[in-house]
Amino acid sequence: MDAQNELISRLVGFLLLRKYEPGERVPSERELAERFKVGRGNIREALSYLEALRIIERKAKSGIFMADGAASVEALAFFAQLGIPLNAVEVQHSVEMRRIHEIAAVQLACERATSENLNALRDILKRSETKIAQREPIHEEDRDFHLEIVNATQNGVFYRIVHIFYLMTEERRKVYFKNLQRCKASHAEHQKIFAAISKGNRSSAVSLVSAHLQGVDSYWQGLIDTQAGAPRPQRREAANNVSPAGR
Repeated sequence: MDAQNELISRLVGFLLLRKYEPGERVPSERELAERFKVGRGNIREALSYLEALRIIERKAKSGIFMADGAASVEALAFFAQLGIPLNAVEVQHSVEMRRIHEIAAVQLACERATSENLNALRDILKRSETKIAQREPIHEEDRDFHLEIVNATQNGVFYRIVHIFYLMTEERRKVYFKNLQRCKASHAEHQKIFAAISKGNRSSAVSLVSAHLQGVDSYWQGLIDTQAGAPRPQRREAANNVSPAGR
């Protein structure tokens, strides 16, 4: 991670750990530059990035404020990559987003998949078989399989939207696929989905993907329920001396 990206990560961590509310004013450029021991130009550039993600907004002659609206989907992916957990609503919405888009994607894939797409899916399935035989997790192969189905729609925007889900859930999926039985079950379902796509059987592909995602969704719902029952973290007093860079 280069210096500017590290600064952005530390700045996001600081803002979220301090639990600023939407619309609440945050420290000025000068104060942030002093806190992070960098030039104001570096802080200004980092803030521009956060403003583009709709995390903060800057008001002329008024200061810097937490954005009133929801952060962009790209911001949620960025939070997840930083190790900042999504809240229960964000997890639920991301799971719904994935289901809607992937079911639509497999229908298009049945119509539009090229020989290159099918060969890519075969290669991913072979990699999964090898890893399972070696008792290794297949979180990467699972991601690649699903994204290749979306890639087979030949729609780049579609791909970028679904790819965000996998960025958001990367660390959690590593945990999920530590279970060898889950790996085996997922691989077996992937094989059936591939067979339906290769035959252009839309109804079968949709049914298989829907059932496949239903099983995974129950896992995410468990996470939502756990988060909903967890005690809320204290506000700023508990976070004042925490270094975001160490998360």
